[in-house]
Amino acid sequence: MAFVREDNEAYSAFYVYTHQAQYVSPLRPTSSVRIMPYPLVIFDLDGTLADSLPWFLRNVNGVAERFSFRRVAEEDVEVLRGLGSREILGRLEVPLWKLPRIARHMRRLKAEHLASIALFQGVDTMLRALADGGVRMALVSSDNEVNARRQLGEAAALFSWFDCGASLFGKAAKFRRILKRSGVGAAQAIAIGDEVRDIEAARAAGIACGAVTWGYATPEALRALGPDLVFERMEDIASSLRSEAAE
Repeated sequence: MAFVREDNEAYSAFYVYTHQAQYVSPLRPTSSVRIMPYPLVIFDLDGTLADSLPWFLRNVNGVAERFSFRRVAEEDVEVLRGLGSREILGRLEVPLWKLPRIARHMRRLKAEHLASIALFQGVDTMLRALADGGVRMALVSSDNEVNARRQLGEAAALFSWFDCGASLFGKAAKFRRILKRSGVGAAQAIAIGDEVRDIEAARAAGIACGAVTWGYATPEALRALGPDLVFERMEDIASSLRSEAAE
């Protein structure tokens, strides 16, 4: 790829990856170099970018009655947030064969209430900061792509790939498909989510994992699995994935 300096002399841009899979932007002899630890970031939607937990808690018992599994009492919420997906299914007595039907119903229900489910504050700024820094982004979600694009609004244009409709335990396959479509190696990608299953899926796909502490799972449950990065504030995502300019 050609790059033009101030004196209009064209020369090739160089992309350098270190042993830690760090991305180095096009080099110029007299300019700074911005290092990108992960050229590809794969985001989860619900609980990571979209504040959907309150909506879920308002509706879960209606779904429980419809599909005959245990209701969630107020005192159960924090306990469930500290568990993995299989443990949650066991506690609520949800058989695996019901999961596809429940997932389809939840997507339809969410579509009806999408206007009441906002993105977390700072999402747009964070995504634009990553995009401006040359990071390519993908979205892997259990929701469908129509809902995801509606929820992201104008920020949806910042994503290069969508792979939605993931089953409860199907995210690892989605991650691998994003890697294949993007042409990015597993060592150069990180998946960022808010649940135990997000970390497990990233590990199964051989990519790094980042966990946000404001979503469905408790920070303690996430940290217990030793994710590569933990984000306590939305702005920490961009600041952690973009190093300071260095000569």
